[in-house]
Amino acid sequence: MKRPNILLIYTDQQRWDTTRTAGNADMHTPNLDALAEEGLYFRNCYVQNPVCMPSRISMLSGRYPSTLRIFDNGVPVPEDTAVLPHMLRNYGYVSGQIGKLHFQNHANRDHRNVHPAYGFDHLEISDEPGCYEDSYHAWVKARAPEAVDLISCGLPSAAEKWYGAVSFEDRVRHPEGRYSNRPEAFKADEALTHSAFVAEQTMEFIRRHREGPFLCVAGFYAPHFPWFTPQRFLDLYEPGSLSIPSFPEGVEYPQAKGVVTEEDLRGAHQGYYAMVSEVDHHVGRLLECLQREGAAENTLVVFTSDHGERLGQQMTFGKGQPGFDCDTHVPLIMRWPAGIGNRGGEVSGIVEAVDIVPTLLEAAGVPVPPACEGQAVDIRGGSPGSDRRSALIEMHTCKSVRTGRYRYTLYRDGRETLFDYERDHAEYFDVSGEAAYAGELSELRRELAFRQMAGESFRPRTWSY
Repeated sequence: MKRPNILLIYTDQQRWDTTRTAGNADMHTPNLDALAEEGLYFRNCYVQNPVCMPSRISMLSGRYPSTLRIFDNGVPVPEDTAVLPHMLRNYGYVSGQIGKLHFQNHANRDHRNVHPAYGFDHLEISDEPGCYEDSYHAWVKARAPEAVDLISCGLPSAAEKWYGAVSFEDRVRHPEGRYSNRPEAFKADEALTHSAFVAEQTMEFIRRHREGPFLCVAGFYAPHFPWFTPQRFLDLYEPGSLSIPSFPEGVEYPQAKGVVTEEDLRGAHQGYYAMVSEVDHHVGRLLECLQREGAAENTLVVFTSDHGERLGQQMTFGKGQPGFDCDTHVPLIMRWPAGIGNRGGEVSGIVEAVDIVPTLLEAAGVPVPPACEGQAVDIRGGSPGSDRRSALIEMHTCKSVRTGRYRYTLYRDGRETLFDYERDHAEYFDVSGEAAYAGELSELRRELAFRQMAGESFRPRTWSY
């Protein structure tokens, strides 16, 4: 068989409901909507952790955070961890990673040093846009040296502390202060954004390896905060016309980080949506490149994200524990003209991010290693689906199961929460103490126990004792 190329387009902090296909009439996402129409749209995909590093290694290894023992940012991925490029190498694949990988901490290292390979043959790593002297910074410096001082979105506070602690000389020019929840227009030419860098270098990789088979991960930083994108994408959205979250009266949410004004909400939505539209623009360019190079028919394109963004829900911004739907429910689209059997179809059942790697391996005719804990979805068949009862989300303070109707969370201190998504403002009202939900609470406790047992990893016996 001629194995498919694999192009994994991986965004950062993109909620599931940020395309027209998902039902958001505010969005301008023509290329992502077309991708769904030509492929398979997965309506209910959940990541296994609501922050970057544990979610990313979980997805690319097909293993749960508890197996990997990585639950938080700031934990470097061991260099011997088996991930997708390792699994494909013996079968002739050349693998490339462009843009954000985030297997290493970014705030306490010198980005000019050689990055660990993690099985990739080609790496151009840039985990943050313009903050460090990394691949993106060098790319801009080579193309437009006069613009290199305009591309930083601001030095992260953790990096600033590390620079001071080790007397590191920061030679990158940053904007004064940190951006607020209001959007900012990118100050250089739009062909020099971080998203443009990822797209350009991904296309270059495709051109060099169009005969295949190849694996390329296009790691976009967008639509991660700060909302920093070219003006023409901001102009697609009129803040006053956007739908914004409503809050139930009288509810004070414990994670609220301050007063969330309507102006904050509208500005954040404009900036966030604009960044999604910039990614959409570059997705269109990547698809056109595949077509020009004669590689479109036999390239399995996957579009997904590492986690979501609250965008004002729960009266706050960002992501994190305990992993609500806005944090853990992400887009997932697959297109493969030569292989997918139900083009334009939809998988409505629950799938997990750990299912992506085994799905890709089976599509490529590559055996799924026993260490992979996800379940492959048969995308070749006429009516692909998923028989999962729940999605498992694991954090260091709590674990959750998300079913079609409920989210049950158990905390280390013994607290429990239960949300019923058939109720309005579901995630504001914990119903675990209501007598009417006693049966559901008991069943979901059982489901979490079964999910934990199913994920237990055992060292294999080598022979009879």
